[in-house]
Amino acid sequence: MKSITILALSALSAITLTDPASAKELAGWSSDLDKALTTAKKDGKSVLVEFTGSDWCPPCMMMRKEVFSKKEFVQAASKKFILVEIDFPNADQALKKQHEPLATKYRIDGFPTVLLLTPDGKEFNRFYASQYPKTEAFLQHLTEALEKKELD
Repeated sequence: MKSITILALSALSAITLTDPASAKELAGWSSDLDKALTTAKKDGKSVLVEFTGSDWCPPCMMMRKEVFSKKEFVQAASKKFILVEIDFPNADQALKKQHEPLATKYRIDGFPTVLLLTPDGKEFNRFYASQYPKTEAFLQHLTEALEKKELD
């Protein structure tokens, strides 16, 4: 009986690991903040950075499923932003450690945190992504944040 349980858990783990939705990078998203800032300068866009725990944080997983992986979100947000995901997965300790300096630099105290940056890397808005759990509400917040930045 014990071997059947282990076999079933192994099969379930294999299915989970091969699920395209659990891929490290989402379509339309980068994981290189420096490159994103360079592209933002060249393209005259802002940068949206999401700090996430993709394999352990329930609100992060919900936001990926309900907003960040949606084609309509990526297309609309990409008009004004370069999209960057900085992941802290428990399954990849090396990646987690690699991203720690960014979490320290930007004083990340919870997940999923979103920062909106100018092309020069200056933060102009910060919020928890799960405050806007639907694509339309999230996009509306981005529009309002850009409008407010332009007024400042």
